[in-house]
Amino acid sequence: MVKTSRIIVLRFSAMGDVAMVASVLKEFSQQNPSVEIILVSRDAFEPFFDGIENLTFHAIQPKTIHRGISGLYKLYKELRKYKPTAIADLHDNLRSRAIATFFRLTGIKIKRIDKGRVEKKALTRSVNKIFQPLRQTVERYADVFRELGFEINLSHKLKKKPEKLPVKAEYLFKDETKKKLGISPFAQHIYKVYPLEKMEVVIAGLSASGYKIFIFGGGRTEQATAEQWAKIYPNTRNLIGNFNLTEELAIISNLDLMLSMDSSGMHMASLVGIPVVSVWGPTHPYAGFLGYGQLESDCIQIDHPNRPNSIYGNKPCMCGVESCMDLINPETILKKIKKKLNG
Repeated sequence: MVKTSRIIVLRFSAMGDVAMVASVLKEFSQQNPSVEIILVSRDAFEPFFDGIENLTFHAIQPKTIHRGISGLYKLYKELRKYKPTAIADLHDNLRSRAIATFFRLTGIKIKRIDKGRVEKKALTRSVNKIFQPLRQTVERYADVFRELGFEINLSHKLKKKPEKLPVKAEYLFKDETKKKLGISPFAQHIYKVYPLEKMEVVIAGLSASGYKIFIFGGGRTEQATAEQWAKIYPNTRNLIGNFNLTEELAIISNLDLMLSMDSSGMHMASLVGIPVVSVWGPTHPYAGFLGYGQLESDCIQIDHPNRPNSIYGNKPCMCGVESCMDLINPETILKKIKKKLNG
């Protein structure tokens, strides 16, 4: 057993990445019960870490009190009060490096994630592409703790534990004869979104098959789209704008399956042990961002020599006149979901 007993863990965003960190910390905490964890992230993501033993959540507020170098120094002084014995930088951006540097100057041990930028560039370049699976991001997170001297063995298995439903959602689950499917059809980057007209075809087919459908994830624009679908197709409910993150996680934990893009919806489902059928466009599971415990065989994607051309989905497809997302037939998604749900 190493002497380190109190670790500050830095991962400020993005939503899906923070959810993956939560999956890793669940197992780390179980395997290292004497270690105290101080997790630093945006306050919106605190529900991801509910229930993790010996974890304290500390919010970073980068747009207000923690803005700029003076704000980061203020955050450092707040974190210094925990008297950490090590810093695990799982973000490796300018903010996390600044915080880590302040601690390093006081002699605190620092380890940060190896993001594998060189091999990711080789995976996505158009010339001399090296098409091979890279180390999973969750293992890269775990490597940081290993470098600090801890043992952690990730199971890479989903652990379903249905949470108590929000009172205002209980009536949606009363019919136990219907399979319950979540759909997270949106993403931060438009290039990762399956064309909405085709997603509507998928929803129509699932509705006609008698599944109970719940639509998650998005802002006001996405909410309007989801509400329109809910009006047209029986057994379809829009949850966007109606539940907070804690409530959404509880609802997802009671589903049978989630359909998601390469987005936070997939990682939220992983966090509560729900299998996911995921749809991939310019990005690819080989980059290491497949949801924790999810199966590559449940990824729907086309084979094309120009895929992947993006790690984060912020670049348009390079597959030709029709994008790789457009080339995925709605019937392919429907067949996969029905096979999973009918087991």
